[in-house]
Amino acid sequence: MSKPGTITVYTEERGAALGDLFGIFFEDINHAADGGLYAEMVRNRSFEFDPIDRQEYNGLTAWEKVELEGGNCSILVEQANPIHPRNLNYVAIEIIAPGEGVGIMNQGFNSGLPYREGETYSFSMYARRSASFDEPVAVRLEGIDGTIYGEAKVLVASAEWEKYEVVLASSATDFSGRLTVVTKGTGTLYLDMISLFPTKTFRNRPGGLREDIAAMLADLKPKFMRFPGGCLIHDGSLNADDRNSMYRWKNTIGPVEQRPPRKNNWQYHQTLGLGYFEYFQFCEDIGAKPIPILPAGSDPHSQRFVPIDELGPWIDDALDLIEFAKGDATTEWGRVRTQLGHPQPFNLEYIGIGNEEIGEQFFERYTYFHQAIKTKYPDIQIINSSGPFAAGGEYERGWRSARDNGSDFVDEHYYQSPDWFLAHYHRYDSFSADDPKVFLGEYASWGNTYYNALVEAAFMTGLEKNAHAVGLACYAPLLCNVDYVNWKPDLIWFNNHQVFGTANYYVQQMFMHHQGDHLLRIVTDGFAAPAQPAGNKERIAGKLLVGANLNEVVYRDIRLINHETGEVKTLTDKVEIGETEEDRRHRSEFGRKAVVGETGLKNYSLSMKAIRKNGSRGFIMFFGFQDEANYVMWEAGSHSNQESMVHAGSKGYRGCLTQSLFSPETGVEYDLEVRVDGRRIRTYIDGALINDTEHIAPVIEPLYCSASIEESTGDVIVKAVNVQDVDVEAQLLLADLHVDNQLIDVYALSDHAVDEMNSFEEPEKIVPKHESMLTTSNQVSYTFPKHSVTVFRFRKNN
Repeated sequence: MSKPGTITVYTEERGAALGDLFGIFFEDINHAADGGLYAEMVRNRSFEFDPIDRQEYNGLTAWEKVELEGGNCSILVEQANPIHPRNLNYVAIEIIAPGEGVGIMNQGFNSGLPYREGETYSFSMYARRSASFDEPVAVRLEGIDGTIYGEAKVLVASAEWEKYEVVLASSATDFSGRLTVVTKGTGTLYLDMISLFPTKTFRNRPGGLREDIAAMLADLKPKFMRFPGGCLIHDGSLNADDRNSMYRWKNTIGPVEQRPPRKNNWQYHQTLGLGYFEYFQFCEDIGAKPIPILPAGSDPHSQRFVPIDELGPWIDDALDLIEFAKGDATTEWGRVRTQLGHPQPFNLEYIGIGNEEIGEQFFERYTYFHQAIKTKYPDIQIINSSGPFAAGGEYERGWRSARDNGSDFVDEHYYQSPDWFLAHYHRYDSFSADDPKVFLGEYASWGNTYYNALVEAAFMTGLEKNAHAVGLACYAPLLCNVDYVNWKPDLIWFNNHQVFGTANYYVQQMFMHHQGDHLLRIVTDGFAAPAQPAGNKERIAGKLLVGANLNEVVYRDIRLINHETGEVKTLTDKVEIGETEEDRRHRSEFGRKAVVGETGLKNYSLSMKAIRKNGSRGFIMFFGFQDEANYVMWEAGSHSNQESMVHAGSKGYRGCLTQSLFSPETGVEYDLEVRVDGRRIRTYIDGALINDTEHIAPVIEPLYCSASIEESTGDVIVKAVNVQDVDVEAQLLLADLHVDNQLIDVYALSDHAVDEMNSFEEPEKIVPKHESMLTTSNQVSYTFPKHSVTVFRFRKNN
């Protein structure tokens, strides 16, 4: 047990406003929309899947031909007479012999379509027929063995496209179901937009959202929702009509059968059934302010940029979106919103331009967007970008742009090891209140264990305490379908019939439910210093390695320089290293590597000459290499061969310490040097400084604490996170508060092993527990369990 200490909250000393601090970020990654929040149960409902989306896709992906006894037919995807020019594909079923029925069957997402006994489902399709076709079409909810759980008949009465709708009830529960559309007619039957939704959706909206997932988002009580991405914002062509275009919001509104198919940059098909109107509507439903993010005609991944003199339509798109959200029915886009069924404006206060942007091309274009928006809508708060890393050249470029333009926010993104979050707990202490505020638009520690959630909670108290500088923050990614994983960790996991929140989810929920409106001054005193993590806090020592990743590299004249003595030691004359095709199939994250030496020095340089002979990336140098889980490394020419990055691995988790732009050329020899001075790291290419960072060692606080007051209730809220493996005793004192009887609600996460996780089998293994207590004074003694997150809500006495 650690030494008792005191936590004093000064209830009359208000600090910065917390505003809209904690919210959520929705991106269609991990099938978060189609096959996820968007409740459509039919996969590839309009036969628009294509190899453009994913190599193995085609117009009949997820569909099978049905030929019951004696039946014979052919099915073909056609485009000659579509229901809409933006929805070209449909299926033609040519009936050769009807037998007991012929048609098509959909396999749905995951294991199939999920049916529940007694529940009803809304079916719709567009259909037309040849002149000789005159038999009804049977729509069936089936099991994988053909058992029929529900059936309805539809009479296709026209040779022109018409929409047909029926409601079916299921007689059984089966989460691996199928949907079949069969007939005994003759001739040809044409079908498109075959759709099945549960009638019970979130807020019972037809064609709406999956209730269980939407309810979990609503239960967070987020202040805002950022949407629709993510990299899918700017990753794509510049032509709005292209299937792989950048995300253009105007393509996502109006009747779903008229919305174009879209290639999702996470390598699957995006129906856009969940579009901008639905996003705004959902934000309104859950009480979250919308934060739409728009492209600026700049794609750093593929180096596609709209010429400056052609930016007008892109800027108009941003202005039109604001009008769509805020304009009344007399405006062009306010009238569109009204016609879609929402005459009242949406509560739009923020807009973001760009996502994880790097390169001068974006920041040059951002200025034009910023000026146009502020001129027409001065009250809209504009969010700039600072790239996908926590530090470095492009990060600083983003902040310079924000200061120069007077941006309201800068969008910071980072995914890091738990040790990084603890080491950078004080990251925002020195940020100025006079600068643009931070929008921490994507962050997470690498994992969904209880320890990950614990560390994130500690970091979030730091975000609260720096509300003068941090205005918005949201964990990412939000959703993941367990059978379609693009990225992990994620806040919420689901399959076709189950959903659970991770330990990280419940930390976010605790902070959102108990955010408060203004900070209160809080002082901790008298706590014993906790044991600090093992490891050298003064130097980066260990093995020295060189490597190759998706390429072949020759390193020569590899030297170790001791800057304390001036000694220069040649480690090896030449190392040639590369990956074979077999390596590529089974390679580790950073490819192949070779040990060239080892050092325990505090102040040293590792230098060499290097040539890339072939491949798509650059050079790799490891220093301070302990093992595959603990290391520091420099990758010069990473990702799309355009970045110089310093990474640190800690206990198997990797994080980027800093990033700058660098693109090595094949066949060119470079002089590379990494200089280590204690825990400061500088990298040089041909003598020019490229990276400059510090690998900060984590220092554990006795408790991570914050305090706030909720204006509407007068409640005082105190949060305390104990990341230690020992209990911490404390006396909690509310200064300037004089009461006879004080009711306290306590919400706590505790009593879990650090490696425990929630799962489909145990979805509530890690959830907060609630208790109430009564004290007769303005103080309370409390023991914070080891590895715990605790929220006190001191109820105002009425």
